Amino acid sequence: MIPLKAQSGQPLYEQIYEYMKDEIRKGGLASGSRLPSTRVLAEHLKVSRSTTQMAYEQLMAEGYIETIPCKGCFVLNIEELTEVEPEVPRGFVVEPEQEETLVEVDFSPRGIDLTHFPYNAWRKVTRNTLVDDNKEMFLTGSPQGEPGLREAIRRYLHSARGVNCTAEQIIVGAGNEYLFMLLSQILGRDKIIAMENPTYKQAYLVFESLGHTMLPVTMDQYGMDVQILEKSGADVAYSMPSHQYPMGIVMPIKRRQELLAWAARGPNRYVIEDDYDSEFRYKGKPIPAMQGMDSLGNVIYMGTFSKSIAPAIRVGYLVLPKRLLHIYKKQYSFYASTVSRIDQKIIYQFLVEGHYERHLNRMRAIYKSKHDLLLGELKGMEPYFDMEGEFAGLHILLRDKQGQKERWLVDKAREVGVGVYGLSGYFIGKAPADDQKFPAATVVLGYARLSEEQIREGVKRLYGAWCT
Repeated sequence: MIPLKAQSGQPLYEQIYEYMKDEIRKGGLASGSRLPSTRVLAEHLKVSRSTTQMAYEQLMAEGYIETIPCKGCFVLNIEELTEVEPEVPRGFVVEPEQEETLVEVDFSPRGIDLTHFPYNAWRKVTRNTLVDDNKEMFLTGSPQGEPGLREAIRRYLHSARGVNCTAEQIIVGAGNEYLFMLLSQILGRDKIIAMENPTYKQAYLVFESLGHTMLPVTMDQYGMDVQILEKSGADVAYSMPSHQYPMGIVMPIKRRQELLAWAARGPNRYVIEDDYDSEFRYKGKPIPAMQGMDSLGNVIYMGTFSKSIAPAIRVGYLVLPKRLLHIYKKQYSFYASTVSRIDQKIIYQFLVEGHYERHLNRMRAIYKSKHDLLLGELKGMEPYFDMEGEFAGLHILLRDKQGQKERWLVDKAREVGVGVYGLSGYFIGKAPADDQKFPAATVVLGYARLSEEQIREGVKRLYGAWCT
């Protein structure tokens, strides 16, 4: 019997996880022994199934247990571990979104589903990459990224997103932060950058830290307001037309044309098109990338594998217009690639062997199922909330209709063990609470990393906290 302390302040799933981990380490749970299912364990402990699922997922992530299809969960053989005393953090401040992960059901928009990651395919590709004594793999390589990988990315972007470019225009980098910093140098620190408001805060923080003047631009139902952009004096517009984060707006063709026309009217104007999760759309056909509509070389295209494969991959890419490519080659190509050749080779093989396409097709179906389930479960809240940003991406918005405050919604959710996230945290400056389009009482619900049982349980708790 696992001893649980409801009043300890430690989440129940953590208590279950730590107890089982200790038992595995001590040998109380022997290697190869079969564990009870999450449902059976939940009934035995009189807790929700989502609680036991979270405990098992953590044990699985750390390599203590494994799931064998149609058989169950089993304890893995653990080598003797060296215990290291945790270092006392000094001056480290936990960000709010990190702290929120302590809740039992976390609707964070930042996570993805890793339970369906193609571990076998990835393991096979990794093994095959290192099977030969290839000394070249351990050298620096091209500063732009491996030619084979860039060509594979080019082919994918052309067929899936309608991007027109050569492999030479692509730069591979370790995460968007690095690519933002590189792009800042190529463009010049004197460039004034306009951003949709609310927006992806990480991009804003990086560009601001590098000395750029940052201008928030209000959005309407179609995305960035080009009339406001025109008056702003900006040289560069940062936009997410395929699925704006966090609002979930899909920019229509007409507004994309207006944005391209804005770029064409001024010398050295550019649009940064961040296409971070365009792979996931559940209604209608995906709209091709804006870059494919650009005939003048004014669009800088950005993509990443973090959402489609895994956050830890930390591989993204830029597609530079030819005149910016010339600047890069002349002034900044001395920077070594920030992604190892081994990792690049693995991703290359993952792409060309068809694993990536199969993985995307599978994840689209899984995310659509979760998306449809969430919308169905939220039906009972329609008298109290409007839903926005659905049908694409990995999150939706709930907009309050009863006059509640955002802080109240977030706090009441936490009282029942559910993490939700206020829209105000995504604004540059203070959120315009009086604006009908952006009321203060709007929360973001991400669903990608939750199981269907957790989605049901989370919505049930939210209904009890907000609607009764």
